[in-house]
Amino acid sequence: MALAGRFPQAWLDELRDRADIVQVVSRYVQLTPKGGRYWGLCPFHGEKTASFSVNPQRQMYYCFGCHAGGSAITFVMEMEHMEFREAVTLLAEQVHLALPEMTGERQEGISRSEKERIYEANRQCARFYHSQLWKSENEPILAYLHGRGVDDATIRVFGLGSTPARSDGATKALLEQGFTEDELVKAGISVKRDGRIYDMFRQRAIFPIIDAQGRVLGFGGRALGDAKPKYLNTGDTPVFNKRLGVFAANLLKKQRNLRRVILVEGYMDVVALVQCGVVGVCATLGTALTLEQARLLKRYAPEIWVSYDGDAAGQHAILRALDIFDEEGVRARVLDFPDGMDPDEFIRARGLEGFETLEPMDATTYRMKQELSAHDMSTQEGRTAYAIACAKFLSKVREPVELENHVKRLMVATGFSREVLLAQIGHTEMIEQSKQPVYRHAARPLETKNEGVDTETAAAEKRLLQLLSEGRVEAGVISAEDFISPERRMLAEKLLSGMTPGAILEEMDDEEQRARAASVLTQDSGAHGEEELRMTGDCLRILHKKRIEEKIAALQRQVMQLQGEEKRSVLLQIQELMKERQTAGRKE
Repeated sequence: MALAGRFPQAWLDELRDRADIVQVVSRYVQLTPKGGRYWGLCPFHGEKTASFSVNPQRQMYYCFGCHAGGSAITFVMEMEHMEFREAVTLLAEQVHLALPEMTGERQEGISRSEKERIYEANRQCARFYHSQLWKSENEPILAYLHGRGVDDATIRVFGLGSTPARSDGATKALLEQGFTEDELVKAGISVKRDGRIYDMFRQRAIFPIIDAQGRVLGFGGRALGDAKPKYLNTGDTPVFNKRLGVFAANLLKKQRNLRRVILVEGYMDVVALVQCGVVGVCATLGTALTLEQARLLKRYAPEIWVSYDGDAAGQHAILRALDIFDEEGVRARVLDFPDGMDPDEFIRARGLEGFETLEPMDATTYRMKQELSAHDMSTQEGRTAYAIACAKFLSKVREPVELENHVKRLMVATGFSREVLLAQIGHTEMIEQSKQPVYRHAARPLETKNEGVDTETAAAEKRLLQLLSEGRVEAGVISAEDFISPERRMLAEKLLSGMTPGAILEEMDDEEQRARAASVLTQDSGAHGEEELRMTGDCLRILHKKRIEEKIAALQRQVMQLQGEEKRSVLLQIQELMKERQTAGRKE
């Protein structure tokens, strides 16, 4: 993983040894021992028959259904939607292993213990604000929430609160709990000016901003009446940056196997949708969507539905968000609410049933719809400009079937022919085809990707890797150079260097590569006793024979270009190699 290098390798090895993968997985999946492994229902895809296995010897998990595989660290990353460093930190805390000092932390100028004090100050402040909401002097704020349709149960789910009547009420309460003025200022809870310290938030409804680990990072405050600004967020602190997180991340974490995340603009949109039973809802933190937030959201679901307000600003923000999701490679759709309504207004008016009838619009269709409003389609000039603008969107559509559908709609809207539009888009290769082309994008089965190596050779390489992962081959018997496939040679190098299968999978960012490797490393060789030597020898002979055949093929290609003595010399080499090939596959 990208951040693995920031941790000392010896320390990571100790963490893997202490964080027994069976115990880690058992916190999430009910496991049953069988045949030296532990089995359970896969948490990554729906199934009724257990195909998810945990191998304690190799410290790895693998699902024979969806091909998910990895170590205890990658398992926590997937289940908790964490980055590598976050998962490592969580596991280290669970096994009581002190974290090494990180270079980045020293540069931040604040220690880990100081951060923990800020987290605790935020937690206590959130409890204080929540308790204030129920006091008579803060009845206007509670009435505001009730007036927006928020019930008491939802108030408690989100930990909503109220600022106290006094302008320094929160500050004094936390000082009495032992926090220092410096800690409160660093946390963004208090402001210090002209020798006086007072609360950052005053006369506002409070929305705690909580991360996926349940830590209070900061607060959003909604002013009543015409006070400005309408919404005020905690500024950047050592534990909070509004560009990096989303509101209600703690609720997203609890919802497994989401097929989509709904991204809205405001805190109240999230509260209203969740109260009505919509799952997987979050909001940006008072700022336009950032790349960091897009990366965070794709951990939770394969698709994002952007559901911003129906006004002009909201629609423009949707277009910006779609560009960011495109840049990050995240599939995004748009929920376009009727009559310019925002999500909060719509769900209160139509309820969950009405919400579920909304059909999300794909990103390209939405862009074309928005572009349409900028052109006068009653004129040829307007239709031409619209076609040219839409061609820019369509040039980025990767799926030919989707492109064909969009082109058909554009033909109807503009009157231009399919050929002209495809030429404008830049897909001239489709123009000459009389029928809709057939495109085959289906991936080959996981087990058949052999990188040009024949089935017998691939099987031999896989068997050797299994023997290595089981520790059944003595040092010096096998080398990485024995392998022909670059991918499996890399696995052999890592196993021979002493890495465990789980640790190897941890380093792989490419999901398909990790799945292929996990499929090989989770299998048992089936060898026992003397069978280990026999199996190893058989596999090495197969690989040796394959390398001879590759040399012969290369010389045969070369000999076609030669003449005279050079040609005779190469032909003799080919004859010698053919003799060697005849004996290479024989058992001694």
